[in-house]
Amino acid sequence: MIDAKFRAASPEDVGLDPEKINELLARTAQEVESGLLPSCQMAIAREGRIAAFATFGDATDESLFHIFSCTKAITSAAAWLLIQDGLLDVTEPVVDVVPEFTGHGKDAITVEQLFCHTAGFPHAPLRPVDWTDRELRLQRYRDWTLNWEPGTRYEYHPTSSMYVIAELIERRAGASFADFVRDRVLVPLELSDLWLGCPAEQHHRIRPVTHVGEALTSDDYAEMGLPEPPVSEVTEEALSSFNDPAIRAVPVPGGGAVTNAAELALFYQGLLHGGALGGPRVWTDETLEFARIVRNEFPDYLGTPANRALGVSIAGDELRNRRGFGHTNSPLAFGHGGAGGQIGWADPATGISFSYTTNGHDRNPIRNGRRIISISNRAAVCAA
Repeated sequence: MIDAKFRAASPEDVGLDPEKINELLARTAQEVESGLLPSCQMAIAREGRIAAFATFGDATDESLFHIFSCTKAITSAAAWLLIQDGLLDVTEPVVDVVPEFTGHGKDAITVEQLFCHTAGFPHAPLRPVDWTDRELRLQRYRDWTLNWEPGTRYEYHPTSSMYVIAELIERRAGASFADFVRDRVLVPLELSDLWLGCPAEQHHRIRPVTHVGEALTSDDYAEMGLPEPPVSEVTEEALSSFNDPAIRAVPVPGGGAVTNAAELALFYQGLLHGGALGGPRVWTDETLEFARIVRNEFPDYLGTPANRALGVSIAGDELRNRRGFGHTNSPLAFGHGGAGGQIGWADPATGISFSYTTNGHDRNPIRNGRRIISISNRAAVCAA
């Protein structure tokens, strides 16, 4: 349950337009009402408070959702604190912090390249359960090979680079990754329902991952004049594995968080203001500005410049709709989406943060992408 101090009395109380909020709510519910998605949640916040939080379908406001790669923003924001504390430099070779991360050309990889998906090992294998076996994961680091020279191109690293960022946190903070995130990020922001490594007693609240719709064929892509998405580890089987209690319990740094839409929106309010409403300062303005500098403009497989900062995407120019934002977001908006259409972003130009979660993973990526754009379009213009 969201603390009353984080709930606005009305949208107007935080400078949002109630009519636009109603339009956003109607759009958010659309795929649930049509029968495509089993459930979803949305939340929009401003000035440190939730202006609207709604759940549709076979879920309640107490339900939790897998947010998958939205987790990357949380892990990254925790690592920013090491930079803020002078314990980590983005220009450092990773091997200087994690000596086991050596060989096969990996010694040249910098901390910055891990955040920016330019490190060159996008498909390096490490199962979620392997994270809990320290010796096994260290051996994986030694064994990993490169697909291309670090710093020469961009390819999204679904999980591999975030495992190493979590390792950096453990080495430099002297605490477990999950404990550091909890103590330095979640507790100060009072996010008691955002879990990295979800305890068994909370599993009954998690809506199970369900796959819906029909996948596009090669002919479908050809007819649209689009290349097929590259093969990756983000498969139906991999996503469905998070329905396994053993996987839910692992703090997977690149995709393992579960939460509700309200807490994800409040997390992004923390990144806008440096901390929670009335709470301690967590990040300095200098840290937040440094973290949002665009460091990777290499093109993706569609030719779109990545606009990647330290673990988050920056909306940028007119191609922002290809980066998980709406056309109506400002170029300053930042955030990170997640598999299945999860949305999480904040826009410094308006002070709005927005999140959308669903357990219905659409097999049609074009329809999924259009939904993200359409919902974000409405959320981004809710300021009165």
